[in-house]
Amino acid sequence: MQSTSAPLQSRKRKRDVSNVDKEVGERIGKIPRCTVGLKEPAPFADELVPANTQPYQRVCMEEAKRGTPPERPVRVYADGIFDVFHSGHARALMQAKCLFPNTHLWGRFCSDDLTHKFKGFTVMNEDERYDAIRHCRYVDEVVRNAPWTLTPEFLAKHRIDFVAHDDIPYSSAGSDDVYKHIKEAGMFAPTQRTEGISTSDIITRIVRDYDVYVRRNLQRGYTAKELNVSFINEKKYHLQERVDKVKRKVRDVEEKSKEFVLKVEEKSIDLIQKWEEKSREFIGNFLQMFGPEGALKHMLKEGKGRMLQAISPRQSPSSSPTREERSPSPTFRLPFFNKTSLPPSPSPHHSGARGYLISEDDDDDSEDDN
Repeated sequence: MQSTSAPLQSRKRKRDVSNVDKEVGERIGKIPRCTVGLKEPAPFADELVPANTQPYQRVCMEEAKRGTPPERPVRVYADGIFDVFHSGHARALMQAKCLFPNTHLWGRFCSDDLTHKFKGFTVMNEDERYDAIRHCRYVDEVVRNAPWTLTPEFLAKHRIDFVAHDDIPYSSAGSDDVYKHIKEAGMFAPTQRTEGISTSDIITRIVRDYDVYVRRNLQRGYTAKELNVSFINEKKYHLQERVDKVKRKVRDVEEKSKEFVLKVEEKSIDLIQKWEEKSREFIGNFLQMFGPEGALKHMLKEGKGRMLQAISPRQSPSSSPTREERSPSPTFRLPFFNKTSLPPSPSPHHSGARGYLISEDDDDDSEDDN
C-alpha cells in the first residue's frame, strides 16, 4: 500500500543523482513513432472469467527475471490508494510493469470505508480512483474492494506472484510494517518513489493557498454555498479580487511607462548620435565655404579682380615709344600768328576735336596755292 501520510514524508528515499543522469542520458535518443496502443481501459478482475484453472504455483524471483513463457506471465500486484492520481503514481506502476520481461500488472484499491478508517479522508471517492487507474497504460487489471491487509489466502486466490510497493516500512492497523510477512515470504518487489510530488504535497499546496483557489472558483462560476464559504468571506474575496485588478492595472501602467521611457531614451540617444554626425558634416561644409581658405574667399577675390579690370583703363604697351622719343616735325605757322607763337592745341580729352601736326611740306603747298 502506497503511503502518503505526513510523518512518512521525511523517510522518503531520495534517488541517486547519478542514476537520474543515467536515465536522462538513455532517453536522449529519439524513438520510432508508434501508433499501437490500448484503446480501452483496464478491466476489473471480478468481471473476467478465470483464464487458468490449474493449481496455483508461485514463480520465484530468479525464474521471473529470466523470463516466463508467454502463456504464464508474472502476476504483479501494485498496492496503493492512488488518491488524486498523479505522475508519481504512474511512475510506480511503470516500475512495477517493468520488473520482469513478461508481467501482468494488477492495480489494487480499497473501499472508501477502509481507506477513511485506516488512512484518512480522501479527495477522490473510490469510483473516481478506480476510473483513474483503469486509464493508466501500465495496468492490466483492477481489483476492487481489496482487503487492507494482504493475506496469503487473498494472494493465492488471485494467483499473485509479487507485491510491488516502495520498501519504506508502512505502519498501519497496529503493525509496524504491513508488508513484513510478504517480505519474509520473498514476494516483495520494491519500487522507487518520485521525489517532489505526492498526494499529501498536492493537498498541502491547496490548503496553503486556500484563499487563492476559493477566489479562482468564485470567478469560474461556483457559488459560495458550493465552496462552503460564508457571505462575509464571499464579499471579502470579491473585494480582494477588485483590489488585485487595480494593482494589476497600476503594475501594467508602470511597466508600460518604463517601456516608454526606455524607448524615449533609446530614441534620444539615436537622435544625439545623428545630430553629432550631422553637426560634424555641417561644420565641415561651413568651413569649406566660409573658412580662411574657403570657396567664398576665392570667389570674392576673383570677382574683385574682374571689377577692377572692368573699371580701370587699359595701359599702353611698354614697348610703344613716348611722345618725347618721337622725331620732331616742323609745325604749321599761320600767317596771322607770330612765328614764335603757336596755336593752342586741342585737349586730348576732348571728345569732338582732335589735334593734328602739320609738316613743312604741307605748309609750303598751302603757300603755293595762295
